[in-house]
Amino acid sequence: MKHGTVHKTPTDLKEALLAKPKALKTWEDITPLARNEWICWTISVKQQKTRDEHVARVISELTAGERRPCCWAGCPHRNQ
Repeated sequence: MKHGTVHKTPTDLKEALLAKPKALKTWEDITPLARNEWICWTISVKQQKTRDEHVARVISELTAGERRPCCWAGCPHRNQ
């Protein structure tokens, strides 16, 4: 059986989470798989500008209570 990649939380996302307690609270409440999907969604982009936008969106959506990235197929590393 193959298992997906477990991503480590990147520094920029960690710092953003620590700066927003409400987002951090949701982050700590979601499953490890959901966290992994947010991380993968954030790091899977090519340009720094897009990554910065993704980090901001993670914080915004977690603050709003979203638990998974919307409209994203999921971590492409899941079935490796």
